[in-house]
Amino acid sequence: MPGCLPGRCFLVAVLSHEITHWTGASRRLDRDLSRYAKDRSERAREELIAELGSAFVCADLGIVPELDPRPDHACYLDGWLKVLGNDKRAIFSAAAHAQRALDYLHSLQPELDEVEAA
Repeated sequence: MPGCLPGRCFLVAVLSHEITHWTGASRRLDRDLSRYAKDRSERAREELIAELGSAFVCADLGIVPELDPRPDHACYLDGWLKVLGNDKRAIFSAAAHAQRALDYLHSLQPELDEVEAA
């Protein structure tokens, strides 16, 4: 939403990041999150998926990101850089998972015909 109120774009970005995590559950897209709490590289991979998913959701909604760095990104950058430096395909894998999350979220939305009928 170009011109959204201060903080609103940030809130949408945070919520879309968290809902991307939500899609990873075994009864949804079944991303293996079993090592998330124990393995920093697995945590970094999942956080990269969630952040890309957030970017995809915001782009899909036409929300322009805020230009100021978000404080939560500083915590993730070191892990992302290590994962990306050790695995040349990590960005492609994360982007594919993020796209699947966006597609899953779209699948939960009612069809336009259903909305018009209501």
